[in-house]
Amino acid sequence: MKRMLMVAAAAALTATGALAQDFPSKPVTFVVPFAAGGPTDKVARDLAEAMRKPLNGQIIVENVAGAGGTLGATKVAKASPDGYTLLVYHIGMATSPALYRNLQYKPLEDFEFVGLVNEVPMTLIGRPSLPAKNYAELSKWLSDNKGKVNLANAGLGAASHLCGLLFQSMTKTEMVTVPYKGTGPAMTDLIGGQVDIMCDQTTNTTGQIEGGKVKAYAVTTTKRLSTPALKNLPTLDESGLKGFDVSIWHGVYAPKGTPKPVLDKLNAALKAALKDGEFIKREEALGAVVVTDDRTSPAGHKKFVEGEINKWGPVIKAAGTYAD
Repeated sequence: MKRMLMVAAAAALTATGALAQDFPSKPVTFVVPFAAGGPTDKVARDLAEAMRKPLNGQIIVENVAGAGGTLGATKVAKASPDGYTLLVYHIGMATSPALYRNLQYKPLEDFEFVGLVNEVPMTLIGRPSLPAKNYAELSKWLSDNKGKVNLANAGLGAASHLCGLLFQSMTKTEMVTVPYKGTGPAMTDLIGGQVDIMCDQTTNTTGQIEGGKVKAYAVTTTKRLSTPALKNLPTLDESGLKGFDVSIWHGVYAPKGTPKPVLDKLNAALKAALKDGEFIKREEALGAVVVTDDRTSPAGHKKFVEGEINKWGPVIKAAGTYAD
């Protein structure tokens, strides 16, 4: 019996090795859990192009939108663990456990982590008619108008929603949260003066700041940004909110049980893509920063996501924000 088990184990290892050696023998699918045309979709399509050559295979993108990204994530969690179905997801990977009561997967248990891709900074902006000229004046204005300030966001679980929750928590300021169905209508009302402030990704705010359509008060990263339109903006950390650090990031995930040799191939292709000059250029055009540290490794990526889950869980639960 013992000999039979040893033979079976050796056969399994041989099969796994052969699978990895032949991988990929057919197109790999990137599942994007949002509609086509959005920031995550753009990142996934650029990444697919950059990974195609080092992976020596075709990568196609499939959009599976719905339920704040959780439908697409659930599809990948339940997919065959062979490396051919991958998930490209943003910060929702870390916030969904606290946001959704009936989540069909566990981020840290139901996925293999391939690596982190990028980070997108955020900015705190206000309507053009807001009297505050800088963050110090904004802070006083918020304090003087507790309970009256309208804080816009693009919907439950959106980057602007999460940033707004943390901002309220760290400033201990009550605001009237105004959710919209997307960044577009939220930005339109901010420019029109129907709402007061919003915290959103540089991908959505830089053009409005450059055009003078909104007032910009601070960036949410711990270091100032080098982007010409944003380089003079202080950070919230230096403005008094010590430790305030919010970026919207994107990572790549495979179903739990995907063989390590296959994951190694995928990670090697990812790391090669992150050094690709054209990919870096495209990400910079989106206002994103390509990750170059240990978080591009499976272990580093998983440790980072675990930290993000621990960071956002208490903030979301304290706000009493849930979805079924």
